[in-house]
Amino acid sequence: MSAYFAEMSKALPAADIHRPCLVLDRDRLDANIASVKKRLAPGLAVRLVDKSLPCVPLLSYIAKALDTDRFMTFHPPVTQAVLDAFPEGDLLYGKPMPVGAAKAALTRGGAGWWSRVCWLIDTPERLSEYGALAAELSTELRFAFEVDVGLHRGGFASPSEIKALTIPKGLRCEGIMAYEAHAPEIPSIFGGAANALEKASALAAAFVAALEPDQRRILNIGGSKTALLHDGGVANEVSMGSAFVLPSDFDKPGLDGFQPAAFIATPILKVAAAALPGPAWLSKTLQALGLFPRKGCYLYGGKWMADPAFPEGMKPNGLMGFSSNQQFMGLPATAHVKPGDYAFLRPTQSEAVLQHFGAIAVLSGGRIMEFWPVLPMG
Repeated sequence: MSAYFAEMSKALPAADIHRPCLVLDRDRLDANIASVKKRLAPGLAVRLVDKSLPCVPLLSYIAKALDTDRFMTFHPPVTQAVLDAFPEGDLLYGKPMPVGAAKAALTRGGAGWWSRVCWLIDTPERLSEYGALAAELSTELRFAFEVDVGLHRGGFASPSEIKALTIPKGLRCEGIMAYEAHAPEIPSIFGGAANALEKASALAAAFVAALEPDQRRILNIGGSKTALLHDGGVANEVSMGSAFVLPSDFDKPGLDGFQPAAFIATPILKVAAAALPGPAWLSKTLQALGLFPRKGCYLYGGKWMADPAFPEGMKPNGLMGFSSNQQFMGLPATAHVKPGDYAFLRPTQSEAVLQHFGAIAVLSGGRIMEFWPVLPMG
């Protein structure tokens, strides 16, 4: 791993990067895409999650490799950007939008342009609200039902609830969205992940059975942690995003063999003997007790949703706290670093983090090849 980051450290100054940035390893990205192709069950399409891959060139790169034009979206400004970038794109909301947000988006963006968007409906009340919106705008709105298959984060709890509904004029049901992110977290004492996934798939099948045949175009299940564990069933697509860059929160059995492909790189501003404010004896005592490091460094920026990756043994210290300006990091006594060297951190998640640094620096073959602009935060 040290050699990997040493190579990346050479690429950054060669590209005149001397500030915090997000580096995307395109070679590792390619390997992760290949793993998806190899392990995805036959008959399943991939719907790319824009919040987890908030960069049009990145979305386009993966979409082309997987031959998909399906996207899951979560935030109207990003939705508009994806609609603009992918004229054939089919978008499904991954969370229900307040009807006011939907109205604003349809009014500003044009109902015709937004006809490629499938809204998410989680309650009878929201169904009625969207029916009233369709009537007010004299347009047809597509929607899918959010169904609860064990996550218990909302949505319809039983197929009978859907059967009892009357769909208002102006709305067209396209299918269901079933998310089972809970499955990998279920301990064996409560049945384990495999059992939870099996139950979720069975519940999804029961919800699909409650739909009419012409309401089953989108049968969505899964997320990055579970998509490759599905081996068929009623679903015709799975959602994936973070898996392609593998932030640390996604180190799960369902993604064994995938490689981290996104890192925060930032210059080291200072290297010094570590000392707390106050009397010298305090630092020495805490160091003797192993509660405070003897050596440390200060980073350009900090307080990111990320885990230290390099230099080896680098870690934050609770006594010094966190800073988004100059983050203190403890170092082992054997660390050989100097001001101007680069530190690397691995994001814990890709959503929001990838958008934090401006254009993404794309690394391939040991060189920064290009810069990919990110999508708007809002």
